[in-house]
Amino acid sequence: MIPRQPEIRSKQDTPCCGRTGQQMQRTLIVESYSARHASLAGNMRTSGMIGGLGPESTVDYYRSIIARFRALKPDGGYPHVIINSLDVDKGIALLDAGRLGELADYLSSGVELLVRAGADFGFIAANTPHLVFDEVQRRSAIPLLSIVRVTCDHTKALGLKKVGLFGTGFTMRASFYPEEFQRAGIALVRPKESEREFIHGKYIGELLNNRFLPETRTEILNIAQRMRSEDGIEALVLAGTELPLLLRDTASPGIEFLDTTIIHVEAIVDELLR
Repeated sequence: MIPRQPEIRSKQDTPCCGRTGQQMQRTLIVESYSARHASLAGNMRTSGMIGGLGPESTVDYYRSIIARFRALKPDGGYPHVIINSLDVDKGIALLDAGRLGELADYLSSGVELLVRAGADFGFIAANTPHLVFDEVQRRSAIPLLSIVRVTCDHTKALGLKKVGLFGTGFTMRASFYPEEFQRAGIALVRPKESEREFIHGKYIGELLNNRFLPETRTEILNIAQRMRSEDGIEALVLAGTELPLLLRDTASPGIEFLDTTIIHVEAIVDELLR
């Protein structure tokens, strides 16, 4: 439980000599966490989103959370969602430079603002920042809902044993997805090096800039089909939250797309309604 914070009031000192007229008082009030929650109708749980990484997928998250919440609660009401939109360019610069400690600091500061705003739990609306998820969770005063863990649980529930992985180059090179899936007994196959470079270049240069081109879609689907025929994958984890914006309404024969945004959103709404 997050401890109750006292109300803080700050007033200006009395006027110094020589000043005339009534002194205007400046009052700063910091509400307590408990007071904020008491003001919410029915004490509904509040989620906190670390967004902006990138912006388009943050919009997709927000719309998807509302849609699923309304589908599960048709009698009315909307979810309480606090969004802290961070700078994707800063995040990519830290990743490019290998400054993961500073990335953890940046994300942790963002989570702290969500805590101060009254979030009961938080989540990062992106895959790649989960490179430092464990460290950010360790510092957080509220639980964080991991996109990697819920995607792994979803994949296991489907009975899948071998899946492919698409995402940024950072995600496809890293160990956080393979390790999580290995613990669940699921083999995770990454594209060839040249394919990873292609996907990463298109992700950073196009998808994060809201450019979703048909020729890029076609080439990525070709990579998926090669992995199905040569590597024997049963499904493909879209471990980049811009990838569903490119591929969500696209059919690829013999391959199921595991949309990490939708999987994450389902878990978030379940937690909101808990």
